[in-house]
Amino acid sequence: MSDPTGTKSGLRRRFGFERTRSWLSGYFGFEEHGTDLKTEVIAGITTFLTMSYIIVVNPAILSQAIQIEGYGTQAVFQMIAIATILSSVIGILVMALYANRPFGLAPGMGLNAYFAFTVVIGLGVPWQTALAAVFVEGVIFILLTLVGARRYIIELFPEPVKFAVGAGIGLFLLLLGLIEMNVIVAADATLVQLNDVATNPVALLSLVGLGVTLILYAKGITGAIILGIISTALAGWGLTLGGVVDRGVLTPAELSSAQYDITPLFGAFVDGFSQIEPATFLLVVFTFFFVDFFDTAGTLIGVSQFGGFLDEDGDLPEMDKPLMADAVGTTAGSILGTSTVTTFVESSAGVEEGGRTGMTALTVGICFLLALLAVPLITAVPQYASYLALVVVGLIMLGGVTDINWDNPAWLISSGLTITVMPLTASIADGLAAGIISYPVVKAAMGEFDDVRPGQWALAVAFVLYYYVTAGGVLSGT
Repeated sequence: MSDPTGTKSGLRRRFGFERTRSWLSGYFGFEEHGTDLKTEVIAGITTFLTMSYIIVVNPAILSQAIQIEGYGTQAVFQMIAIATILSSVIGILVMALYANRPFGLAPGMGLNAYFAFTVVIGLGVPWQTALAAVFVEGVIFILLTLVGARRYIIELFPEPVKFAVGAGIGLFLLLLGLIEMNVIVAADATLVQLNDVATNPVALLSLVGLGVTLILYAKGITGAIILGIISTALAGWGLTLGGVVDRGVLTPAELSSAQYDITPLFGAFVDGFSQIEPATFLLVVFTFFFVDFFDTAGTLIGVSQFGGFLDEDGDLPEMDKPLMADAVGTTAGSILGTSTVTTFVESSAGVEEGGRTGMTALTVGICFLLALLAVPLITAVPQYASYLALVVVGLIMLGGVTDINWDNPAWLISSGLTITVMPLTASIADGLAAGIISYPVVKAAMGEFDDVRPGQWALAVAFVLYYYVTAGGVLSGT
């Protein structure tokens, strides 16, 4: 005879699950979007696997620039990893519960490298001030989204620059990744050259790991980048433990204990407001905003087109809602201690699996929260392994050049300068400036002066004045 208590308990659990599923279906509109709970959850897990590399890569990049007195590099690394996860979750929750879109968010590739290597290390801006710039950018983004000013901003910037910025960042990431993997080194005669890869364990293993990652990606394997990072890290540890190389060559020299206290990082942006140099700060804010805005808008349109979310005019209905998720995530991220949060193009993997609602995004957020448990293990990943992601993502971003009208001189010149100046100067801002300055000049030379908006001339003049003051010796009096 069966246990009636157990039967009732099972019925209650089943009834509770059905009621929860029914509530989720109604809240996210499963029937309206032609989906169900199982499909949404699978789609969310797929998206997480494709973008989870950011949990390792973002702290690997930012820890190059963020130094906290009394804490070692690995402790700071873990703090940034936690900030990365929490800022992603905040942005994703807004995307899921407010925008009801199946997109994942996290600190964006390119802007994290710009934050660390250009702003902090290159320009000498304190990392706290760089976080303050991200905070200001996020607040501006929120305000502009609230008043629906997206259309006016889009019209302000030259189209060739908007289409070229992704490819420029891609080249920037590609070069940076190869340098950090010891594959490319500095050279007096040619600026950079191929390293002696065969005699350099880091470069050799990096290239093998990169090859494996690119093969996985080409075969369409879900999570190819994170699988490549993990397999390369495991290979490094295997060679170390097997006595092939000494400890510290292919693996960290030592591992720190778990570090879940992020109070030294949390709110550090406030101190950054006391160390502002106005002209540089404005340029940094502008760059963060420009790249974040158009990267997010481009990603949203691209992924939405793939998922059939666009209307007959090619617009994403209620686009201000997912933009708000990006803005809130960015603002929260700066408070927590990380660079700009943006919508990830890897969300297309989940959309391909059938994700159509915010339930997909909610699943991504839950997966990010669970990743908090793995934070102590993240420091065991060698930095060269994490930089594989920069090369792969950089290659993917080069695809944007197909959208450029190379037959038009104005597009050719402004897009070409934007793309090439970024990696050559290791600065996204300099690339943007080159494109923005050249566009109205070339259009005027072509006799198309009327096609240039007053705001575009104003931007160009502002950049010329900035570089005259900062790079022309005015500040130093020379």
